[in-house]
Amino acid sequence: MDLTAGVPADSIPEASSVTGKVGKSDVLLVRSGGRFYAVGAKCTHYQGALGDDLVVGDAVRCPLHHACFSLATGEALRAPALDPLKCWKVEQQDGKVFVRERAEAPAPAHSSAGPSSVVIVGGGAAGHAAAEMLRRLGYEQPITIVSADRDLPVDRPNLSKDYLAGEAKEEWIPLWPQESYAEHHIDLRLNARAVSIDTAGKMVALHDGTRLSYGALLLATGAEPVKLPVPGDSGPVLYLRTFADSQAIVERAKEATRVVVAGASFIGLEVAASLRTRGVAVDVVAPDHVPLERVMGPAVGGMIRAIHESHGVVFHLGETIKSVDGRSVHLSGGSTIEADFVVAGVGVRPVTALAEAAGLAADRGIVVDEFLETSAKDVFAAGDLARWPDPHTGERIRVEHWVVAQRQGQTAARNILGRHEAFDAVPFFWSQHYDVTIRYVGHAEHWDDVRIDGSLDAHDASVGFFDKGRRLAVATVGRDRTNLEAEVEMERDRVR
Repeated sequence: MDLTAGVPADSIPEASSVTGKVGKSDVLLVRSGGRFYAVGAKCTHYQGALGDDLVVGDAVRCPLHHACFSLATGEALRAPALDPLKCWKVEQQDGKVFVRERAEAPAPAHSSAGPSSVVIVGGGAAGHAAAEMLRRLGYEQPITIVSADRDLPVDRPNLSKDYLAGEAKEEWIPLWPQESYAEHHIDLRLNARAVSIDTAGKMVALHDGTRLSYGALLLATGAEPVKLPVPGDSGPVLYLRTFADSQAIVERAKEATRVVVAGASFIGLEVAASLRTRGVAVDVVAPDHVPLERVMGPAVGGMIRAIHESHGVVFHLGETIKSVDGRSVHLSGGSTIEADFVVAGVGVRPVTALAEAAGLAADRGIVVDEFLETSAKDVFAAGDLARWPDPHTGERIRVEHWVVAQRQGQTAARNILGRHEAFDAVPFFWSQHYDVTIRYVGHAEHWDDVRIDGSLDAHDASVGFFDKGRRLAVATVGRDRTNLEAEVEMERDRVR
């Protein structure tokens, strides 16, 4: 459809869109609130088409990973997208809507408000998103990111998915190239480790003796893999958290014929899928009787098991690894698997030692209020280590999801600048298993009822998790729009 030739206005219903061309560009023409908007038709996160998008007020949401964009300015309002959509001017004449000319991008923001400096400890999702948002909002004072990783902040979900499977190039993995940090005047310190925090003196000490003063501090140290408690040769046991970890697995997989994955977690099963894509035989060993049963129930877990078995994965459920002796992996049930190496995916634990040593309140994570501020003034926490009051359940929760960490980093940045904005985003994540993707919105640590609409066997279903009649979460397969709609409904259904 050529949008420059005009589209009948009455052919586009309220809160809907059509996709067309303006020259060589794919453009989304949207009607919302009686107005028309024209923006780029591909999400800036993974370039997903916005054709099955959801229009909510003056924003449009991507069905793939729930990025949200302003229709008026194109701004990426919520992660995982950070870059804006392009915008076009819209004209109406004789009952038609015309899109012909690109709109100028808004001028960069500038502000003298905010603390004297910001130090961010952690170079993961939350830390990077916070630094980006601070600069986007016009904050001009020094920003320092202290990252223990050797690599630039990376797109961590890809480490167990397309990159590990060999379907994503190495250069796609960093969130920004090195030069972007300099362009944004962000002091990124890699291979750096914070060893202590003086909240009274507003000072962070690093392992090399450097001391960094701060006006505001964001703790975004994330989580670390739980180590496999097995005797024997630990050399063949690998873990996946960093880019270096994923690269190490890729190198070992090039010469491997069989690998054991310990744990039927999302990470473990994504690793299994990626290794099978590379042609490596995979055995999954886990104490669970059904994969992911505690997270998604037996029905969804059974579907995931069937998907993996159809691709040749062998499950050893109700078992654990007893010991590893060279290529021999001994199981608790008495059997032995000969494998080239083991990848352990038995969970992660939040990295809280630094914060706890500084005297910050902790409870299975670092306790924050609805504004993500800790028990110390001007010290915020975001991401895997933060336990916050969830307005959707009325409980304090801690969530280990990439998108949640990014969105918390963005909210923390706004609050560092005095916006006083409560974090109320509904948790969301996605998990990829070969050509099947599961999208999950909400948070259900326990439930008393599971309602399935559609067919899990056909990979076309919506699964609701309820407790005392209240829907806490929704998992979908093949129903991306349904997942978006559930997110919006949950946003409206808040306890407070």
